Amino acid sequence: TVTGREVRYVDWVLPGVLAMNMMFGCLFGVGYVIVRYRKSGMLKRLKATPLTPLEFLSAQVTSRLWLMLVTTAIVFVGTDWFIGFRMFGSYLDLLLVFTLGAMSLISLGMVVAARTTSEELAGGLLNLLSWPMMFLSGVWFSLEGVHPWLKTFAQILPLTHIVDASRAIMIDGAGLATISGHLLVLTLMSLSFMAAGALAFRWE
Repeated sequence: TVTGREVRYVDWVLPGVLAMNMMFGCLFGVGYVIVRYRKSGMLKRLKATPLTPLEFLSAQVTSRLWLMLVTTAIVFVGTDWFIGFRMFGSYLDLLLVFTLGAMSLISLGMVVAARTTSEELAGGLLNLLSWPMMFLSGVWFSLEGVHPWLKTFAQILPLTHIVDASRAIMIDGAGLATISGHLLVLTLMSLSFMAAGALAFRWE
């Protein structure tokens, strides 16, 4: 006979909801801001300075990163106060996952905004990215029973690795060694998206 406390659905779904909330803030927050800067001519004025595209994008990532981490922490604490969900792992490990996850999502938003001049087009492209991640990253339901090619496709989505890693920490009490694969993928995605955004970026 095996005994233990049942894992509630709210305990299982909460890591995904936190990650999804962070995804929307990262993608749309950065994408719209840079496109608006470009339309208003602010980027054209910055072009006359010694500022490089990589430096500008890195500054945008840093400012948005702190905002998203603070916002996610407030939602985390507030939800725990009202619901009282389970947290078996390390808070520092969870912070690392959300930090790398936010960096990858912000950098992905930078790729979309690198050349886009229309807010409508940027919104469409960002929705095209966010909707598959929202439904195929295991936020609301497990991917165990889906077709194998959908599981494979889900592995190229940053949100999948954020959800899986944070869920392993919060529910299973996993350490960094257990989720090292997810951390490596998120790091590589962040660097790749940042490099692609810097190469494709234009001031006007």
